[in-house]
Amino acid sequence: MDISELKERILSGGRITDAEALSLADITPDRYDELRTAAAEITARFGSRKFDSCSIINARSGRCPEDCKWCAQSAAYDTSISHYPLVERDVCMEMAAYNRNAGIGRFSLVTSGRSVQGKALDTICSYYSQLRDMGGIYLCASMGLLDEEAMTRLREAGVQRYHCNLETARSFFPSLCSTHTQDEKIATIRRARQAGMDVCSGGIIGMGETMRQRVEFALELREIGPVSIPINVLQPIPGTPLEHQPPLTDDEIINTVAIFRLVHPKAVLRFAGGRARISPRAQREALRIGINGAIMGDLLTTIGAQIEQDRVMVRECGYEF
Repeated sequence: MDISELKERILSGGRITDAEALSLADITPDRYDELRTAAAEITARFGSRKFDSCSIINARSGRCPEDCKWCAQSAAYDTSISHYPLVERDVCMEMAAYNRNAGIGRFSLVTSGRSVQGKALDTICSYYSQLRDMGGIYLCASMGLLDEEAMTRLREAGVQRYHCNLETARSFFPSLCSTHTQDEKIATIRRARQAGMDVCSGGIIGMGETMRQRVEFALELREIGPVSIPINVLQPIPGTPLEHQPPLTDDEIINTVAIFRLVHPKAVLRFAGGRARISPRAQREALRIGINGAIMGDLLTTIGAQIEQDRVMVRECGYEF
């Protein structure tokens, strides 16, 4: 396999084949630098130097009926997280204003549960309408498996991007969740697009999948074409079935980012959850070779990186914030 030839093809507007991408799963350590250099060149060619920042608020927490093995919010597991219904309007507006004033580009409400319906959807749409009228920050939403009507209402309220993770490779997903399927997720993504929103979709690495399955996952994402791909590193939550899952090495994480960049030359690859498990050196290397966006601030049920620390690192790595 000639990585240089693959790189030149991608730089010329072509793309890597499924077979070529899968072969990268078996790359040996003596070729790591070659792979990463290729990814860095592709990122420099196609990626904006303006870092794509976003922040999320856990707008409804816990008691989720789904049984996703990685998730602290599932009612199937005793994780001792806070449970609450929708956050109050003032809290939502305050958090949005804080992130807007900090220079964050996007703001998203994220809700636990299979979907949002009825009065909860009414309330959320009223929040988004107020945020839209305030201006100054792009609006995103992550609210599960919504139907066409709900997607249309969110778009009319000002939401520009919908988030729905595929989470992992199709061959691995059934071992992690039995209460919904990836096909249901893909149908949700199609409904978001039909409503006029663009799509953010990625997942979690380090849940026990093989490197080949991570590449499979990257290729499956290519079929749905998200503009933004969040790459989470599993943060094992006590009480979940994955609480004792061993961590990935820095090399596994960096090579995954590099392969994702070869498969997705123009998408925003976004740091998301689990960054505390990545060394500062590896985070900077990931920024060099492919990561050009991040969720900043606190996350859903774990503490994220501080915005100012991120701002410094991003600028030191050559991006505009």
